[in-house]
Amino acid sequence: MSPSERSRRGLIFRPFSLLYFAFLLFWLMLIIPFAVLFLRGLLVRGLGLPPEMVGGFLLLSLLGSFVNIPVWELRSRVPMFRYREVNFFGVTWLVPRMDTRVRRTLVTLNVGGGLVPLLVSTYILSWAIPHSARDPLSAYGKTLLVFAVVSVAVNRTSRLVQGLGIATPAFVPPTVTALATVLVYGVGAPSSPTQLAYVGGTLGTLVGADLMNLGKLPQLGAPVVSIGGAGTFDGIYTTGLVSVLLVLLLL
Repeated sequence: MSPSERSRRGLIFRPFSLLYFAFLLFWLMLIIPFAVLFLRGLLVRGLGLPPEMVGGFLLLSLLGSFVNIPVWELRSRVPMFRYREVNFFGVTWLVPRMDTRVRRTLVTLNVGGGLVPLLVSTYILSWAIPHSARDPLSAYGKTLLVFAVVSVAVNRTSRLVQGLGIATPAFVPPTVTALATVLVYGVGAPSSPTQLAYVGGTLGTLVGADLMNLGKLPQLGAPVVSIGGAGTFDGIYTTGLVSVLLVLLLL
């Protein structure tokens, strides 16, 4: 089995940054004990999950940020210049020739920034909202609105980084998510701001930063790109934390 075949079938681990991990873990350890002691009822009512499970998902998301699951491979033809040396009367000339070669880009799904938010959002959309919202149809509509606002804002601020992937300013997703949620959660029948923020914010970041830029991935020249990872994970993870903190402000 060739190295490329092994990479497509296995898992890809990004480099471990102890300082980065410790910083995010510090904020998680501040929030979760407070939620367990004081916000149990609010989280159960607002998110449909006990705070211990919320903390477990956030921790799993943090740990999973270092793991990428290969999904598919993109191939594109790119120009490549070759030079041939020609000696003529003692002078060496470099004669250029342009060829094309196939460049492969492995697209992966980040466990912490892609898979976990997708699973949690699926649970909220399929079970928590129908069973806890006063008006499920209104809650779905407001979730869709937050999702659309975050998708557009993140897409406009994301940038393609040659050789690396798609980068998003970490403060944009949580800030836009919080503002959009505050504006719409009380319209009509009150909805859970935590549900709106988590689903609309995390999925909006994924779609705006990564999925809406899929057509540009071959231009990056990166051997591996990660959906929900690299420059997008920070925004997704902090959006998850903000969705929990909104319980304090709005419930």
